[in-house]
Amino acid sequence: MKTPLSKIKLSCIIDDDDVYINLIKKIIDIKKLSENLLVFKNGQEALDYFKPIMENISEENFPEIILLDLNMPVMDGWKFLNEFTQIKTKKKIMPTIYIVSSSINPYDVEKAKSYSLVTDYLIKPIDIAQFEALFLKASA
Repeated sequence: MKTPLSKIKLSCIIDDDDVYINLIKKIIDIKKLSENLLVFKNGQEALDYFKPIMENISEENFPEIILLDLNMPVMDGWKFLNEFTQIKTKKKIMPTIYIVSSSINPYDVEKAKSYSLVTDYLIKPIDIAQFEALFLKASA
């Protein structure tokens, strides 16, 4: 069985789609791409978790890769990105953030590129090979 040399310790999904979340969990588990996985159903839940960690520089509880959906209840992906980029930290914590959305709107793709924290914009569904490549790239 082939596994990455330096596996990601902590990854994160911010998405309200249970089917997608369960699929990604299975892929991460089967391919052994991440030791631990955080799941948040909306941007506000994620922000409530990340803010104290970032303000207190607690890198061990911070994911190396974040898969962010755009369309969610309570706080969508755009609002999350806006709030997330405003958090003041003493030390730069730079996760790899991928927008993973079903939106094929060119405006959304261009808007995502305007955020320096966003590595790429991926359209659901993403295939297993593409997904595995994201994790391998982030762990390199």
